[in-house]
Amino acid sequence: MNAAKRHEIFRRLREDNPEPKTELAYSTPFELLIAVILSAQATDVGVNKATAKLYPVANTPEAIHALGVDGLSEYIKTIGLYNSKAKNVIETCRILAEKHNSQVPENREELEALPGVGRKTANVVLNTAFRQLAMAVDTHIFRVSNRTGIAPGKNVVEVEKKLLKFVPREFLLDAHHWLILHGRYVCQARKPRCGSCRIEDLCEYKAKTSDD
Repeated sequence: MNAAKRHEIFRRLREDNPEPKTELAYSTPFELLIAVILSAQATDVGVNKATAKLYPVANTPEAIHALGVDGLSEYIKTIGLYNSKAKNVIETCRILAEKHNSQVPENREELEALPGVGRKTANVVLNTAFRQLAMAVDTHIFRVSNRTGIAPGKNVVEVEKKLLKFVPREFLLDAHHWLILHGRYVCQARKPRCGSCRIEDLCEYKAKTSDD
């Protein structure tokens, strides 16, 4: 795919959604961090339902840590893998309180040192909470990048590096949100809704569907 095509793709995505936002509900960087940890192999809707009950009761590292694993589990037991997530979140809260003055680190190395935080989670927090140029590649973004030809790659790190290289800089800060929303609602896994796609004429996917 050439640079002109990529530019037009993101121009249209921006035109349709000038200020894209994550669908995870949060009001502080800490709330976002916990929500992203909980969102692994879970839906944003499911996470939001759990945090809507949790955050009014506890939304700081100290408050959540005070709940303990069993106490936290009661709030997040509707989310997949909640036992292991509860342990990770409690330990993350302890580390934030003891080592980071209860503040979420603004760099990748310290974020990835937290339990339950991998490269993707760190990138989401850096990009969404701190507005840094970082590209979190989830299953939706991996699929859209490969299917359209925007940034094909064999694994998520390869796709991440290509997106950072090929997405025009003026779109880079919000590209993560545009791509994830496009993958979630239009370029879906089982059957892409090509008939409803704003970038169908620019997409290089061979097996396009004729309806939406």
